[in-house]
Amino acid sequence: MPIEILLLLALPASGKSELRRYLESLDPVAAQDDLHLGASVQIDDYPYVHMMRRIAEEVVAAGDEPIFFASVEHPFLDPRDWGTLMHLINLDFAELTDPPDAPMTGTAARWLFARIDRARQMVGLPAAIASLEPLTLKRLESALEFEAQTVFDTKAAVNPANLEGKTVVIEFARGGPEGSQLPLPPPYGYAYSLSLLSDEILSRASILYVWVDPEDSRRKNEARAKPGRDGDASILFHGVPEAVMRQEYGTDDLMWLLAAGGGSHVLVDKGEDRYALSTGVFDNREDLTSFLRDDPAKWSQFEIRQLHNELMNATAGLRSSSRR
Repeated sequence: MPIEILLLLALPASGKSELRRYLESLDPVAAQDDLHLGASVQIDDYPYVHMMRRIAEEVVAAGDEPIFFASVEHPFLDPRDWGTLMHLINLDFAELTDPPDAPMTGTAARWLFARIDRARQMVGLPAAIASLEPLTLKRLESALEFEAQTVFDTKAAVNPANLEGKTVVIEFARGGPEGSQLPLPPPYGYAYSLSLLSDEILSRASILYVWVDPEDSRRKNEARAKPGRDGDASILFHGVPEAVMRQEYGTDDLMWLLAAGGGSHVLVDKGEDRYALSTGVFDNREDLTSFLRDDPAKWSQFEIRQLHNELMNATAGLRSSSRR
Protein backbone atom coordinates (compact mmCIF):
# COMPACT_ATOMS: atom_id res chain seq x y z
CA MET A 1 0.00 0.00 0.00
CA PRO A 2 1.47 3.41 -0.91
CA ILE A 3 2.15 6.20 1.55
CA GLU A 4 -1.18 7.96 1.93
CA ILE A 5 0.01 11.50 2.73
CA LEU A 6 3.51 12.85 2.18
CA LEU A 7 4.38 16.18 3.80
CA LEU A 8 7.08 17.66 1.56
CA LEU A 9 8.94 20.14 3.75
CA ALA A 10 11.99 22.38 3.29
CA LEU A 11 13.21 25.95 3.14
CA PRO A 12 12.24 27.96 0.02
CA ALA A 13 14.02 27.02 -3.22
CA SER A 14 15.33 23.81 -1.66
CA GLY A 15 13.92 21.62 -4.41
CA LYS A 16 10.41 20.74 -3.11
CA SER A 17 8.49 21.95 -6.14
CA GLU A 18 11.03 20.38 -8.49
CA LEU A 19 10.56 17.04 -6.73
CA ARG A 20 6.81 17.37 -7.14
CA ARG A 21 7.36 17.80 -10.86
CA TYR A 22 9.54 14.69 -10.93
CA LEU A 23 6.99 12.62 -9.02
CA GLU A 24 4.30 13.61 -11.52
CA SER A 25 6.54 12.39 -14.33
CA LEU A 26 7.26 8.98 -12.80
CA ASP A 27 6.01 5.70 -14.13
CA PRO A 28 3.42 4.47 -11.58
CA VAL A 29 5.17 1.12 -11.13
CA ALA A 30 8.51 2.79 -10.39
CA ALA A 31 6.85 5.21 -7.98
CA GLN A 32 5.24 2.34 -6.06
CA ASP A 33 8.11 -0.16 -6.16
CA ASP A 34 10.99 2.24 -5.56
CA LEU A 35 9.47 5.04 -3.49
CA HIS A 36 6.31 3.52 -1.93
CA LEU A 37 4.23 6.29 -3.54
CA GLY A 38 1.00 6.21 -5.47
CA ALA A 39 -0.05 8.65 -8.17
CA SER A 40 0.47 12.07 -6.61
CA VAL A 41 -2.34 14.47 -5.72
CA GLN A 42 -0.72 17.77 -4.82
CA ILE A 43 -1.51 20.55 -2.34
CA ASP A 44 0.62 23.65 -1.76
CA ASP A 45 0.10 26.73 0.40
CA TYR A 46 2.09 29.02 -1.92
CA PRO A 47 -0.90 30.06 -4.10
CA TYR A 48 -2.51 31.46 -0.95
CA VAL A 49 0.67 33.34 0.02
CA HIS A 50 0.78 34.81 -3.48
CA MET A 51 -2.87 35.89 -3.32
CA MET A 52 -2.44 37.40 0.15
CA ARG A 53 0.44 39.47 -1.26
CA ARG A 54 -1.70 40.50 -4.22
CA ILE A 55 -4.52 41.52 -1.85
CA ALA A 56 -2.05 43.55 0.22
CA GLU A 57 -0.72 45.21 -2.93
CA GLU A 58 -4.18 46.25 -4.13
CA VAL A 59 -5.26 47.49 -0.68
CA VAL A 60 -2.18 49.73 -0.39
CA ALA A 61 -2.75 50.96 -3.95
CA ALA A 62 -6.26 51.99 -2.89
CA GLY A 63 -4.75 54.16 -0.13
CA ASP A 64 -5.92 51.98 2.76
CA GLU A 65 -3.92 50.63 5.68
CA PRO A 66 -2.02 47.47 4.69
CA ILE A 67 -3.25 44.01 5.59
CA PHE A 68 -1.22 40.78 5.68
CA PHE A 69 2.01 42.51 4.56
CA ALA A 70 3.29 46.08 4.86
CA SER A 71 4.63 45.71 1.31
CA VAL A 72 5.58 42.98 -1.14
CA GLU A 73 9.11 43.03 0.30
CA HIS A 74 8.12 42.44 3.94
CA PRO A 75 7.17 39.40 6.04
CA PHE A 76 3.73 38.86 7.56
CA LEU A 77 2.48 41.75 9.68
CA ASP A 78 1.18 39.14 12.13
CA PRO A 79 3.15 35.87 12.10
CA ARG A 80 0.05 33.98 13.22
CA ASP A 81 -0.87 34.02 9.54
CA TRP A 82 1.46 31.00 9.26
CA GLY A 83 -1.41 29.28 11.07
CA THR A 84 -3.90 30.76 8.59
CA LEU A 85 -2.05 28.91 5.84
CA MET A 86 -2.26 25.61 7.73
CA HIS A 87 -6.02 25.87 8.05
CA LEU A 88 -6.21 26.61 4.32
CA ILE A 89 -4.24 23.40 3.72
CA ASN A 90 -6.73 21.53 5.91
CA LEU A 91 -9.59 22.94 3.82
CA ASP A 92 -7.89 21.95 0.57
CA PHE A 93 -7.31 18.42 1.86
CA ALA A 94 -10.89 17.98 3.07
CA GLU A 95 -12.20 19.16 -0.30
CA LEU A 96 -10.22 16.58 -2.27
CA THR A 97 -13.04 14.12 -1.65
CA ASP A 98 -15.80 16.63 -0.94
CA PRO A 99 -15.31 19.41 -3.48
CA PRO A 100 -17.26 22.64 -3.12
CA ASP A 101 -19.59 24.00 -5.77
CA ALA A 102 -17.90 26.33 -8.23
CA PRO A 103 -18.39 30.02 -7.45
CA MET A 104 -21.07 31.72 -9.50
CA THR A 105 -19.74 33.84 -12.36
CA GLY A 106 -18.01 36.94 -11.01
CA THR A 107 -17.86 35.73 -7.38
CA ALA A 108 -14.56 33.83 -7.25
CA ALA A 109 -12.80 36.70 -5.45
CA ARG A 110 -15.57 36.76 -2.86
CA TRP A 111 -15.17 32.99 -2.40
CA LEU A 112 -11.39 33.32 -1.91
CA PHE A 113 -11.65 36.29 0.47
CA ALA A 114 -14.18 34.48 2.66
CA ARG A 115 -11.94 31.41 2.69
CA ILE A 116 -8.90 33.36 3.86
CA ASP A 117 -10.87 35.29 6.48
CA ARG A 118 -12.38 32.08 7.84
CA ALA A 119 -8.93 30.48 8.15
CA ARG A 120 -7.61 33.59 9.94
CA GLN A 121 -10.41 33.44 12.48
CA MET A 122 -9.43 29.85 13.27
CA VAL A 123 -6.11 31.11 14.69
CA GLY A 124 -7.74 33.97 16.59
CA LEU A 125 -7.13 36.72 14.03
CA PRO A 126 -9.80 39.12 12.75
CA ALA A 127 -11.40 38.78 9.33
CA ALA A 128 -9.07 41.23 7.58
CA ILE A 129 -10.70 41.42 4.15
CA ALA A 130 -14.33 41.68 5.29
CA SER A 131 -13.38 44.67 7.47
CA LEU A 132 -12.19 46.75 4.51
CA GLU A 133 -14.07 49.83 3.40
CA PRO A 134 -16.86 48.91 0.93
CA LEU A 135 -15.30 50.83 -1.96
CA THR A 136 -11.90 49.20 -1.35
CA LEU A 137 -13.51 45.76 -1.16
CA LYS A 138 -15.37 46.32 -4.43
CA ARG A 139 -12.16 47.45 -6.14
CA LEU A 140 -10.36 44.42 -4.71
CA GLU A 141 -12.98 42.00 -6.01
CA SER A 142 -12.76 43.51 -9.48
CA ALA A 143 -8.95 43.56 -9.56
CA LEU A 144 -8.50 39.97 -8.38
CA GLU A 145 -11.51 38.13 -9.84
CA PHE A 146 -9.54 36.46 -12.63
CA GLU A 147 -6.69 35.38 -10.33
CA ALA A 148 -9.13 34.07 -7.72
CA GLN A 149 -10.95 32.05 -10.37
CA THR A 150 -7.59 30.59 -11.41
CA VAL A 151 -6.98 29.50 -7.80
CA PHE A 152 -10.34 27.72 -7.71
CA ASP A 153 -9.89 26.12 -11.14
CA THR A 154 -6.39 24.88 -10.26
CA LYS A 155 -7.72 23.35 -7.04
CA ALA A 156 -10.63 21.71 -8.81
CA ALA A 157 -8.35 20.24 -11.47
CA VAL A 158 -6.45 18.09 -8.95
CA ASN A 159 -9.52 16.68 -7.17
CA PRO A 160 -9.58 12.93 -7.84
CA ALA A 161 -12.70 10.79 -7.88
CA ASN A 162 -11.23 9.07 -4.80
CA LEU A 163 -7.87 8.75 -3.03
CA GLU A 164 -7.54 4.98 -3.22
CA GLY A 165 -3.99 4.02 -4.22
CA LYS A 166 -2.89 7.66 -4.38
CA THR A 167 -0.43 9.74 -2.36
CA VAL A 168 -1.44 13.25 -1.35
CA VAL A 169 1.70 15.41 -1.45
CA ILE A 170 1.41 18.52 0.74
CA GLU A 171 4.17 21.10 0.31
CA PHE A 172 5.02 23.97 2.64
CA ALA A 173 8.08 25.77 4.02
CA ARG A 174 8.55 27.06 7.55
CA GLY A 175 11.38 28.58 9.57
CA GLY A 176 12.30 31.43 11.86
CA PRO A 177 14.42 34.58 12.09
CA GLU A 178 18.12 34.34 11.28
CA GLY A 179 20.15 33.62 14.42
CA SER A 180 17.20 32.19 16.39
CA GLN A 181 17.79 29.65 19.13
CA LEU A 182 16.02 26.31 18.88
CA PRO A 183 13.32 25.30 19.57
CA LEU A 184 11.57 28.08 17.68
CA PRO A 185 8.70 29.74 19.55
CA PRO A 186 5.18 29.64 18.06
CA PRO A 187 4.03 30.68 15.54
CA TYR A 188 7.39 30.09 13.84
CA GLY A 189 8.82 26.79 12.72
CA TYR A 190 7.45 23.37 11.90
CA ALA A 191 6.34 22.31 15.39
CA TYR A 192 3.67 25.01 15.45
CA SER A 193 2.49 24.56 11.86
CA LEU A 194 2.38 20.77 12.01
CA SER A 195 0.29 20.94 15.19
CA LEU A 196 -2.44 22.78 13.27
CA LEU A 197 -2.87 20.08 10.64
CA SER A 198 -6.11 18.14 10.94
CA ASP A 199 -6.23 14.76 12.65
CA GLU A 200 -7.21 13.30 9.27
CA ILE A 201 -3.85 14.40 7.89
CA LEU A 202 -1.65 13.75 10.92
CA SER A 203 -2.96 10.23 11.45
CA ARG A 204 -1.89 9.17 7.93
CA ALA A 205 1.14 11.34 7.14
CA SER A 206 4.85 10.83 6.66
CA ILE A 207 7.45 13.56 6.11
CA LEU A 208 9.97 13.91 3.29
CA TYR A 209 12.36 16.69 4.25
CA VAL A 210 14.58 18.28 1.61
CA TRP A 211 17.77 19.31 3.39
CA VAL A 212 19.68 22.45 2.39
CA ASP A 213 21.32 25.10 4.54
CA PRO A 214 19.68 28.54 4.88
CA GLU A 215 22.58 30.07 2.92
CA ASP A 216 21.99 27.65 0.04
CA SER A 217 18.27 28.36 0.21
CA ARG A 218 18.90 32.10 -0.22
CA ARG A 219 21.31 31.51 -3.10
CA LYS A 220 18.95 29.16 -4.92
CA ASN A 221 16.00 31.45 -4.26
CA GLU A 222 17.80 34.27 -6.06
CA ALA A 223 18.87 32.01 -8.92
CA ARG A 224 15.40 30.63 -9.67
CA ALA A 225 13.40 33.87 -9.46
CA LYS A 226 11.89 35.21 -12.66
CA PRO A 227 10.79 38.86 -12.58
CA GLY A 228 7.16 39.89 -12.91
CA ARG A 229 3.81 38.29 -12.22
CA ASP A 230 4.56 35.15 -14.24
CA GLY A 231 7.40 34.33 -11.86
CA ASP A 232 5.55 35.47 -8.73
CA ALA A 233 2.62 33.14 -9.40
CA SER A 234 4.72 30.12 -10.35
CA ILE A 235 5.70 27.44 -7.84
CA LEU A 236 8.92 26.80 -9.78
CA PHE A 237 10.06 30.36 -10.48
CA HIS A 238 8.79 32.66 -7.72
CA GLY A 239 11.29 34.57 -5.63
CA VAL A 240 10.97 35.19 -1.89
CA PRO A 241 12.06 38.72 -0.84
CA GLU A 242 15.45 38.90 0.89
CA ALA A 243 13.98 40.36 4.10
CA VAL A 244 11.54 37.45 4.28
CA MET A 245 14.29 34.91 3.64
CA ARG A 246 16.23 36.25 6.62
CA GLN A 247 13.37 37.04 9.02
CA GLU A 248 11.13 34.04 8.36
CA TYR A 249 13.43 31.42 6.81
CA GLY A 250 16.78 32.34 8.36
CA THR A 251 16.61 29.28 10.64
CA ASP A 252 15.27 25.82 9.88
CA ASP A 253 14.15 23.63 12.78
CA LEU A 254 13.19 20.36 11.08
CA MET A 255 16.50 18.57 11.69
CA TRP A 256 16.34 19.67 15.35
CA LEU A 257 12.83 18.25 15.64
CA LEU A 258 13.95 15.04 13.94
CA ALA A 259 16.80 14.60 16.42
CA ALA A 260 14.38 15.22 19.30
CA GLY A 261 12.17 12.45 17.88
CA GLY A 262 14.99 9.93 17.91
CA GLY A 263 16.28 10.44 14.36
CA SER A 264 13.50 8.67 12.47
CA HIS A 265 10.32 10.53 13.53
CA VAL A 266 9.08 14.07 14.13
CA LEU A 267 6.81 14.24 17.17
CA VAL A 268 3.77 16.49 16.81
CA ASP A 269 1.72 17.49 19.85
CA LYS A 270 -1.90 18.33 19.07
CA GLY A 271 -4.08 18.83 22.11
CA GLU A 272 -3.81 15.71 24.22
CA ASP A 273 -2.54 13.63 21.30
CA ARG A 274 1.04 13.10 20.17
CA TYR A 275 1.70 11.92 16.63
CA ALA A 276 4.97 10.33 15.55
CA LEU A 277 5.52 11.17 11.88
CA SER A 278 7.94 8.88 10.07
CA THR A 279 10.53 11.14 8.42
CA GLY A 280 13.01 10.68 5.59
CA VAL A 281 15.71 13.17 4.62
CA PHE A 282 16.54 13.94 1.00
CA ASP A 283 20.01 15.51 1.14
CA ASN A 284 20.02 18.25 -1.50
CA ARG A 285 23.02 20.21 -0.28
CA GLU A 286 24.84 19.21 -3.48
CA ASP A 287 21.80 20.25 -5.59
CA LEU A 288 20.28 17.22 -7.25
CA THR A 289 17.05 18.98 -8.30
CA SER A 290 17.60 22.29 -10.14
CA PHE A 291 17.80 20.53 -13.52
CA LEU A 292 14.12 19.59 -13.07
CA ARG A 293 13.12 23.19 -13.85
CA ASP A 294 14.25 22.63 -17.45
CA ASP A 295 12.24 21.04 -20.22
CA PRO A 296 11.98 17.30 -19.35
CA ALA A 297 13.45 16.51 -22.76
CA LYS A 298 16.71 18.02 -21.47
CA TRP A 299 16.91 15.92 -18.31
CA SER A 300 19.97 13.67 -18.51
CA GLN A 301 19.83 10.03 -17.48
CA PHE A 302 22.79 10.57 -15.14
CA GLU A 303 20.98 13.37 -13.29
CA ILE A 304 17.78 11.32 -13.12
CA ARG A 305 19.62 8.30 -11.68
CA GLN A 306 21.35 10.42 -9.02
CA LEU A 307 18.07 12.00 -8.03
CA HIS A 308 16.12 8.75 -8.04
CA ASN A 309 18.69 6.90 -5.94
CA GLU A 310 18.67 9.66 -3.29
CA LEU A 311 14.86 9.60 -3.28
CA MET A 312 14.90 5.83 -2.79
CA ASN A 313 17.23 6.25 0.20
CA ALA A 314 15.07 9.02 1.67
CA THR A 315 11.76 7.16 1.36
CA ALA A 316 13.00 3.66 2.23
CA GLY A 317 11.88 3.76 5.86
CA LEU A 318 8.73 5.88 5.57
CA ARG A 319 5.57 4.56 7.15
CA SER A 320 2.22 6.07 8.09
CA SER A 321 2.27 8.09 11.31
CA SER A 322 1.35 6.62 14.68
CA ARG A 323 -0.53 8.15 17.58
CA ARG A 324 1.11 7.90 21.01
